[in-house]
Amino acid sequence: MPKGPQGQKRPADVIGNAVHVMRIATGEIEENNRASEGKEYTRKGGLKGGKARAASMTPERRAEIAKKAAKTRWNKSTPLK
Repeated sequence: MPKGPQGQKRPADVIGNAVHVMRIATGEIEENNRASEGKEYTRKGGLKGGKARAASMTPERRAEIAKKAAKTRWNKSTPLK
């Protein structure tokens, strides 16, 4: 039986995979999905990261970053010739 990227066992054929999905859906076996746990953790960090970064910067540095972002946005919207 092949192994997934995190070492979990996976069926080698389509029918075996369908049976595996059916067993998960009916509750016969439990699905171990560690990837979703990591997403929740990174999501929480992402929600507070920008605010913490802005609070630690000086107003002059924030203005520099804003000017650079505005310049980049305006350069992208130049009309095509």
